[in-house]
Amino acid sequence: MIPKISSADPKNRNKVLDTILVGFSADPFVRWICPEAHNYLKFTEAFDAYGGGAIETGSAYVAGGYSGTALWLPPGVDADEERFIAEIEKNVAKEKHEPLFKILEELEHYHPTDSCWYLPIIAVDPSYQNKGIGSLLMKHALEIVDSEGTPAYLESSNPRNMSLYERYGFETMGRIQVGDAPPLHPMIRAAR
Repeated sequence: MIPKISSADPKNRNKVLDTILVGFSADPFVRWICPEAHNYLKFTEAFDAYGGGAIETGSAYVAGGYSGTALWLPPGVDADEERFIAEIEKNVAKEKHEPLFKILEELEHYHPTDSCWYLPIIAVDPSYQNKGIGSLLMKHALEIVDSEGTPAYLESSNPRNMSLYERYGFETMGRIQVGDAPPLHPMIRAAR
């Protein structure tokens, strides 16, 4: 059965964030940031700061049963950077701060300055992975993006997901790697 994709109800914010938490539990970059489970399980607020603005704008999309979610920030809506940095400082080991902040600075060089949609977070519960849910979430959101004629931007923190993004027209802009951190790949999709 194909799950229905809908906008997340703000009253179900915790369900959205729980899906993200389990979906990123094996992500190479995020687990480099928080390798210990007790710290990682506190990272929900960081995810919320990074992409939670999508919930208020109606651009957080969920697959039926919260099996997957995608937080898309529309043009003009940004991550809560101050809150995100505070969560990093609170939950990430001090020795990771300097390389992580260098990585975040590098990402700024790639992030488009022109109006675009930004996908900071897409996650599928591991129990539902490899069933096309990520594709359904991408297709749903990109129909909206394309109806507005704007580009879309994301950063891939997991090389396994890059083929999904490429299938939907994203092109790799570069590779960011600092120290022993897994690489991040900024990706852009031209307006259609």
